[in-house]
Amino acid sequence: MRLDDPWYDALASGWGELDGAGRFAPAGPSGPAAPHCGNSAAEIYLEVQRSGAFQEVRRRYRRFVLPATVAFLAWYLAYVVVAITEPGLMSRAVAGAVNVAMIAGLGQFLTTFLLTWAYVRHARLRRDRAALELRWETQEMTREAGR
Repeated sequence: MRLDDPWYDALASGWGELDGAGRFAPAGPSGPAAPHCGNSAAEIYLEVQRSGAFQEVRRRYRRFVLPATVAFLAWYLAYVVVAITEPGLMSRAVAGAVNVAMIAGLGQFLTTFLLTWAYVRHARLRRDRAALELRWETQEMTREAGR
């Protein structure tokens, strides 16, 4: 089954490519580009992809997701490593039959829910409106190009 998705089919030109001095080349113009008559949908999506507004949405996404992922994986790996290397510590009773390992395991679930809540809140406050505006602009540009 083939889907005609311009985000998938078009190459992300300008992303990760080095300029002559060994630095990353700029991704493209810094604002939403006005559509040129006769542009295909793929060209329009590439223009939007290079726009400053799209880059800002991606930057905001990465600024939350990368540190959150690293922190969560570190917390999870710490739990596993301590469980393997310090079984005496993990089996230490805290209250009745509840031990340190049970509390840390429940802490894993709690941090998963907290991280999900923080991600949804961050997306709602910092990215959703800008992404929706980009989507509407892109749809309008493709609609005009189709005329």
